[in-house]
Amino acid sequence: MTFTDSLDSSAPSTDDRAALRADCANCFALCCTAFGFQRSADFPIDKPAGTPCLNLADDFSCSIHDSLRGRGFRGCTVFDCFGAGQHVSQNLFGGTSWREQPDWSADMFSAFGVARQLHEMLWYLVEAGERASTSDLSKPVARLRGEILRTLDADAAQLLATDVERIRAQVRNTLIEVSEQARGGFAARADADLSNELHPAADLTSRDLRLIPLCGADLRGAYLIAADLRRSDLTGVDLLGADLRDARVHGADLSNALFLTQPQIAAAQGGPTTVLPAAISRPRHWMA
Repeated sequence: MTFTDSLDSSAPSTDDRAALRADCANCFALCCTAFGFQRSADFPIDKPAGTPCLNLADDFSCSIHDSLRGRGFRGCTVFDCFGAGQHVSQNLFGGTSWREQPDWSADMFSAFGVARQLHEMLWYLVEAGERASTSDLSKPVARLRGEILRTLDADAAQLLATDVERIRAQVRNTLIEVSEQARGGFAARADADLSNELHPAADLTSRDLRLIPLCGADLRGAYLIAADLRRSDLTGVDLLGADLRDARVHGADLSNALFLTQPQIAAAQGGPTTVLPAAISRPRHWMA
């Protein structure tokens, strides 16, 4: 089965996200091998790229999965491959692991890096297709989805030759247009402290935003690290690429925020009163 078999490129729907969710049981632990990391607040050790994590079991499972955060592997709990792992493992390499074919490992790990980026773009484009209300926007969304799907259905060599940056630039421009349309229905925010600082790439680290009208704000790429968003209404807020590490979102309504992803939510601090979009799961560590 090809990747396209699991998606309808002409009619985006919530079901299309099924193939964009990680299925670790059908992956050869590519996230635990392909990527490297350095000792930091997110990882207690150094691991070079292309090497197995010391916690990787023989069956490709994580031997400390239930205690990752307690052991200092916070970075693992906020990572999401958007389904790229199982696609590369099962579709591109036919279910043969890098342990069975060590000579394939370099290409498999590189293909995973490319596929992961394309899968993330597909996640955004599914939402863009749902939000686009005119053919002027829905057509480029469908075209980009079709191009990415065809790229993912090619062989590993063709995938590795993909100009990811060109596709990313086109996706970015399309998402911006969809965002502008989606946010167009919000009235201009009243003048208030910080209201003029709500813009793409804004540095709002550790800021208290609870009294600031946020609906319809463009916070694409903003730094919201440790920001206080408790009980805030983020309806229509563009959070594409925003850094939500340790942002406090207890009681916040993110159900209609734009372009939110699971890794962003996993990196934030929330709880049972946080309202999330239907496509986003509540992190287990929020309930601990």
